[in-house]
Amino acid sequence: MQNQIKTVVLLVLLTVLLLGLGDLIGGRVGLTLALGLALLMNGLAYWFSDRIVLALHGAVPLTEAEAPHVYRIVRDLTQRLGVPMPRLYRVPTEVPNAFATGRDPQHAAVAVTDGILRLLRPEELEGVLAHEISHVVNRDTLITTVTAVIAGAIMYLARMAQWAFLFMGGSRDDDRDSGVHPVGLLIAAILAPIAALLIQLWVSRTREYMADERGARLVGRPDGLISALRKIEAFQRQIPADVPSPATAHLYFAKPHTNWLVEWLSTHPPVEKRIERLQALFYGSPVS
Repeated sequence: MQNQIKTVVLLVLLTVLLLGLGDLIGGRVGLTLALGLALLMNGLAYWFSDRIVLALHGAVPLTEAEAPHVYRIVRDLTQRLGVPMPRLYRVPTEVPNAFATGRDPQHAAVAVTDGILRLLRPEELEGVLAHEISHVVNRDTLITTVTAVIAGAIMYLARMAQWAFLFMGGSRDDDRDSGVHPVGLLIAAILAPIAALLIQLWVSRTREYMADERGARLVGRPDGLISALRKIEAFQRQIPADVPSPATAHLYFAKPHTNWLVEWLSTHPPVEKRIERLQALFYGSPVS
């Protein structure tokens, strides 16, 4: 419940930041434009995010004949939760990963890569799929998409503010007439995207921890999930690779390993922290 409240508060902060930036750029007209932009982009994200994400990653339907063990695992997990079985997809890449998308359990899809199907044992794959189905049940797929959309709108408005500063920076008379201060506009254009990014990261990481916990509890133990995290981390350290679309990286089970700076700014918590937290929750202390 505490994490849910944090998420709501952070989403409100993002929205206020978006509207405040719009008001700073164009007053009442800018505020209305920012509100309209937020409603339009969130409407598109609500109705079409699953199709957009699947298309971006070249996902193709996964049939039961191709992967009966995947269907068996997902059918068992969804029956335990009493939710509809999501549509299953395959992403043709050797990078081991998985993601869920869709606005609610009735319109959900889960995709797995060829790489993860080859790399993981059945109990490890069960842990990953339980994590992804937990995202669906928690509606994380919608929440993180909306967060990313609002953050993207803030970045877009910040770029507009930078251009506005360049065009109006030398005219003090225009500043008095419009009520917009160039220095304030420049500060907002610099700080707003940073704040939006930090809020987006906080929301995404919070939802990842929640999905880890719920997924492990759904299976009854964290061992498969922990082993999967370790295997995928080891693979990606040997063969670093980005996801096909960085804009949707927050949806993936594991963020591909890159350098320390990108990892610090990642939408996912460090794998070590995820494992430590699972071990503490289920065993009381980290297990080597």
